[in-house]
Amino acid sequence: MSYAQRNNLSGNRTLSIIMTAIVVGGLLFVIVTGLAYNVVKKQVENLKVIDVEETPPPPEEPPPPPKDMPKVPPPPMAPPPIIRMQAPEPPIQVVESPVIPPVAPPIMAPPRPAPPPAPAPQRSQARSLTGSLQSSFTNDDYPPSAMDNNEQGSVAVTLTIGPSGRVTGCSAVGNASSTLKNATCRIATARARFSPAQDANGNPISTSYGPQTVTWRLAE
Repeated sequence: MSYAQRNNLSGNRTLSIIMTAIVVGGLLFVIVTGLAYNVVKKQVENLKVIDVEETPPPPEEPPPPPKDMPKVPPPPMAPPPIIRMQAPEPPIQVVESPVIPPVAPPIMAPPRPAPPPAPAPQRSQARSLTGSLQSSFTNDDYPPSAMDNNEQGSVAVTLTIGPSGRVTGCSAVGNASSTLKNATCRIATARARFSPAQDANGNPISTSYGPQTVTWRLAE
């Protein structure tokens, strides 16, 4: 065998050894890595998670109540002194007012005098056609009951005269008895006749007549 063949054979053997070592090392790495993973996995599965509750601390005891302390009033508070600031005087402003010429008062015409009142309508009064009212009564008109009771007196009578001149109303007052008053109105209404009152146009109107006094006296 030549020297060259020996060197070639020696180089092939060395390469084979290196390759074998690499393959063996890779297998060992794979085996070791796989075994370690299985062991770790089993250990993790065997672990049990236990929740540990932390025990709360015991409650603190309340502080003892303070002993009775004498009540001391608080010291008086003095108000802070008042500082008066003198405000500066405002500047005096001079305002010149414009001169307004005097205005002449308006000339007012004197008021017209009020018209004179209209004259009251002239009307006539009722007048008796039979003289005085007393003349319409006679002694025969004395009421018998008044004679029996010795009744006397005066009656002031006021008559209402209608447009026809007849008596339409009678009012009697005085110190005589009611019998004499009633007799006075009854006789005056039946016997008295009047010319009626007239207005300004000459139309007859109602009016009053009186008072007229009628005296009742018993013969002695």
